[in-house]
Formats: sequence, structure tokens, C-alpha cells
Amino acid sequence: MEKDRATFSIKNWAEDDRPREKLLQKGRASLSDSELIAILIGSGNRKESAVELSKRILASTQNNLSELGRLSVSQLCSFNGIGEAKAVSIVAALELGRRRRLEEALEKKKITSSHSVFELMQPVIGELPHEEFWIIYLNNSNKVLEQLQLSKGGITGTLVDVRITLKKALELGATSIILTHNHPSGNLKPSEADRQLTAKLKTASGSLDIKVLDHIIVTEKSYFSFADEGIL
Repeated sequence: MEKDRATFSIKNWAEDDRPREKLLQKGRASLSDSELIAILIGSGNRKESAVELSKRILASTQNNLSELGRLSVSQLCSFNGIGEAKAVSIVAALELGRRRRLEEALEKKKITSSHSVFELMQPVIGELPHEEFWIIYLNNSNKVLEQLQLSKGGITGTLVDVRITLKKALELGATSIILTHNHPSGNLKPSEADRQLTAKLKTASGSLDIKVLDHIIVTEKSYFSFADEGIL
């Protein structure tokens, strides 16, 4: 029995197969997602190595790291061999990855297309379980002056104050704005409320000579552009 248990220990594996040693010898890119997670948790349980346990955790999310990042500490603790400390390590590592992606996106200061808006906002709102409405304020070179969260709502909607939107634009000296919000459902089709709000903001902004360049609906993996679709 003890011999069988020993075979589950990473210490008994060939050196090239051990995640830590593999990273040191071959570089981080050589490791699979499960091997990277195995390094975080350090050990498995009596029946599984850390790598096998990590594979099982990933399989529960269809091997999707974004889905894994949504699991709470308590959900991770439901796996045999994952205690609170290991669960916190996983959650913290994935949160650092998300923040790194956000910082990289924020460095892209100039908006050149609808896709550049998606790259900027997806790390901010793309994976949220509720709707948020943001305004991107631009100068006459289409460089980002500021991003402002106007509202935070429920699963199906959020409210937007036009006056706050335009007040901020005047304070910043913005010459144009881009509207953006997320659809937690993953559905990219704009609602009638989305269309009405876009028209309302476009009319109000136009009276101040501020252009609404686009309205982008963001989901986890894709986006919808009012301008690209010719409905702005």
C-alpha cells in the first residue's frame, strides 16, 4: 500500500517530468496549465499527484483558465487534496494574471479600431457576472484621456446618467467618447434599450460638439460594434 502511494509523489518521477525542475531546465513555456497549477499547490492527495489533481480541477472547467479564475476558494476546496491555503494560492495567481493583462491593455493608449476598444475593455468587464457601463474619453488624436465606470447593474441591465457622462467630458476637454458595456449572458445582440441609450447619448453629445465614435458590447471572447455594423 505504501509503495502504491509513493508512486503518486512527484518526487518519484523522472527529473524532466517534475514541474519545478522542468520549469528550471526548459523554461516556463514548456509547462502545461496543469503542471503550472501543480507548482502552486505543491502536493496532491493519497490517490493523485499534484499534476493529476490539477488536471482534474482543470477538467471541471473544460480546461478553460478563465472559467477556473471564476471559482471561489470554497469551490476549489471541494476537490479532495485542496485546502484553503492551496485554493487561495490558485485564486491569487489567476488574479495576478488578470491584472497583468489589464495593465498591458491600459498601455494601449490610442484607439485605432473597435478591436482596440475590445482589447482595452475585455480585461475590465468581459468576465464580470453583472453588467457595467463605461465611457472612454478621447482627445482629438483618439488617445485615451480617461475611462469612467458610469454604472454597475444586475445580470440584465444597468442605468446610465447622461449628465454625468457629458460633465466629465467637458472637465477632461474630450472631443469624442466611446460607449461600452458588457453582456454577462454572452449574447452580443444589442437590446432595444442599448439602441435607445446610444441614440440619446449621441444626440446630447452632439449638442456640445462631442462625437460618439462607437458603442461596443463586450463579452468574454468577442464584441459587437455599433459603428462597424452601421447602426450608430
